[in-house]
Amino acid sequence: MQSKMFTSSDVQQIEHQGLTVSEVLRQIEFFKKPPAHMKLHRPCTPGDGIRVLSDAEVRSFSQLFDRQKEDYDCLKFVPASGAATRMFKVPLKFFHAEQPWSLDSVEKSARSGDPEAGALVEFFRSLSQFPFMPHLEAAAGMAETSMKSLLETGALREILAFLLTDKGLSYGSLPKGLIPFHQYDGEARTAFEEHLVEAASYAANRDGVCHVHFTVSEEHLQRFIVLLEEILPLYEQQYQVSYGVDFSVQKKHTNTIAVDLDNQPFRREDGTLLFRPGGHGALIENLGDLGADLVFIKNIDNVVPDRLKETTFQWKKVLGGLFIQLQTTTFNYLRRLSEGPVTLHLIDDVLGFASEELHMEIPDAFRKEPPEKLGHFLLKKLDRPLRVCGMVRNVGEPGGGPFWVEGKNGNHSCQIVEMAQIDLRSEEQTEIVAASTHFNPVDLVCGMKDWKGRPFNLSRFVDHEAVFISRKSRAGKELKALELPGLWNGAMEHWNTVFVDVPSITFNPVKTVNDLLRKEHQPS
Repeated sequence: MQSKMFTSSDVQQIEHQGLTVSEVLRQIEFFKKPPAHMKLHRPCTPGDGIRVLSDAEVRSFSQLFDRQKEDYDCLKFVPASGAATRMFKVPLKFFHAEQPWSLDSVEKSARSGDPEAGALVEFFRSLSQFPFMPHLEAAAGMAETSMKSLLETGALREILAFLLTDKGLSYGSLPKGLIPFHQYDGEARTAFEEHLVEAASYAANRDGVCHVHFTVSEEHLQRFIVLLEEILPLYEQQYQVSYGVDFSVQKKHTNTIAVDLDNQPFRREDGTLLFRPGGHGALIENLGDLGADLVFIKNIDNVVPDRLKETTFQWKKVLGGLFIQLQTTTFNYLRRLSEGPVTLHLIDDVLGFASEELHMEIPDAFRKEPPEKLGHFLLKKLDRPLRVCGMVRNVGEPGGGPFWVEGKNGNHSCQIVEMAQIDLRSEEQTEIVAASTHFNPVDLVCGMKDWKGRPFNLSRFVDHEAVFISRKSRAGKELKALELPGLWNGAMEHWNTVFVDVPSITFNPVKTVNDLLRKEHQPS
């Protein structure tokens, strides 16, 4: 099979990627026979998979984190390689449109119900309210013009050129982390900077160093480094911390083969194979390399200005405190189960903790086993990474959420499930999705080490079949792309998982440029 599908040059290219022919063939099989959809059993809801904390518990867990965080090497992990292309999707579409257009013609389309036209009208009508407006004005000034004159003369495509291309700010090709999100007394702060500011309030370690790790695309790494060197002294002085900021890029061997619509390897114009980044699920290796005890994970675009940060700070500590309590109890039980004696009383305690606190379903058949055998089973179930995940009430945002999922063995477990993993053609599955109450904002606290202080091998806990297949195009030709199991779904499927209801104000993503016009992202 190898000789028929791949040439000797192909094999060299595959090996240069850090892959093997057998792994590439395995990937191609996913295109031919896509993995089955996740089988939802029911949504996780308050009291049934989602923990709702009382005011007393909120205070208690926050205080617990403050007392004990110095016993942990804490780190904040931010996936920041995402391009701003989607954020500027509508302006990019109109900028590249072949037919001429004006604000009047776009407004007419908007009145006819065209949502993209409506978004562009809002963009231009609110241009002065965007935090990057001073930068845009400066770019226009370098070309001896101004935003005011361009607006007055209707040179809207020219404005977009200054915004999106290397004629000005190049936002159409920058990563989202380098886009200004908020304005402070005439100064704009990028999403990257907001994460540094936020981390100072909960991620500083006993040595006073606040460790933050960003995963970035290799082509933009130097831009992040330059910005960091520029702003680091200011923020260290302002927030009285030392920052330990580092970066990593997605590893080359996590790239995946692309295929054509006949499931044959897609080839570039020069005949070479096309490999594509394997999606954010590939970052599980970057996460596993960090060596921290406790890791906060949050997306690059989910930040708020300073006036709204206090609630975020509090709930990061709450989730961290709950994590510390659950991990401490888990480690204590693992030690007792390992060292013995394994008594019926101990088994009852562990079973109660596993089912009530960690939402584990223990098959009835196992409960009838002798204590030693049941103890070994529980030891295996508890000795895996733990994550505490904040969940917000549904607000109509696109994306995944918390569900009870039926596994291949018939058991149910709490999982974060993306919509692409669900068979939405099934009436039963669609009804379960419709009944869900919460959304995944990507607000996680994770443990990287086992009860003996050894780093987990995170690859052991990945569902390697939980891949995504999507349609893309290159040079006018359609292709199919393969994404590895998502970082917080398939890549963490076999982690012990606890979902917690958190306030909606902690989730304020910027998916489109017009999201920056929401009151949460505007100056007070």
